[in-house]
Amino acid sequence: MKLKQDLHIHSNFSDGKDSPRDIVLAALDMGLEIIGFSDHSYAPVDLDCCMPEARIQEYKDCIRLLAREFRGRIHIYCGIEQDLEAPYGTEDYDYAIGSVHYLEKDGVFAAVDDTPQVLKAARDEMFGGDIYALCENYYERVASLPERQSFRIVGHFDLVSKFNEKERLFDPTHPRYTAAWQGAADKLLKTHRLFEINTGAISRAWKSEPYPTAEMIRYIKERGGTFILSSDSHSKDTLAFEFDRWEKLL
Repeated sequence: MKLKQDLHIHSNFSDGKDSPRDIVLAALDMGLEIIGFSDHSYAPVDLDCCMPEARIQEYKDCIRLLAREFRGRIHIYCGIEQDLEAPYGTEDYDYAIGSVHYLEKDGVFAAVDDTPQVLKAARDEMFGGDIYALCENYYERVASLPERQSFRIVGHFDLVSKFNEKERLFDPTHPRYTAAWQGAADKLLKTHRLFEINTGAISRAWKSEPYPTAEMIRYIKERGGTFILSSDSHSKDTLAFEFDRWEKLL
């Protein structure tokens, strides 16, 4: 592995498996030189996966204490994965990843990446069975991220495809789907943010390729977009997951 950094890492401050210290020790064993913790921001629409509101300051203090303790051995940054629905800003973090995890219609929210059953229920109950209307809602929300949140990195741009391996839910070449993601990409490109190439769904056996698709990567690159490789790791065992395989996409 040539690339020695990973800036999308979740600990047990949100929905990750391991403590920040255990993650740091694993990163050292792997030879990583730079890591960034980016636990899920507090988001009141869904309290199951996000960082508890009462632990936000504890999280910042913990990561910065580790950064001082391991200075000279590894660079550690305190970031946040800032959900569209997060009520607090990102000013106190070293960087932020802007992400959309929830669909919204008429004040009703549904997670886009929880389970296939949850996504299918949202399709049927919120969008009258129209999967492309669901996808359009998702990409409209992705496009609105810069209007509502401050962040440097666009997280898992096509998260709505998590459960679509072998086109189980929709045709990714459908004109409505193509128009939706290209419209969102065009708006984000104007803001000059980095896009992730995210291997998280591969490590969790949902996908065989990263977010976003190769077609999306080509489209974004051709229009001047730039990328960062991220593992979206929720375990110390998946840090920098398959970076040696997918680094060429950068």
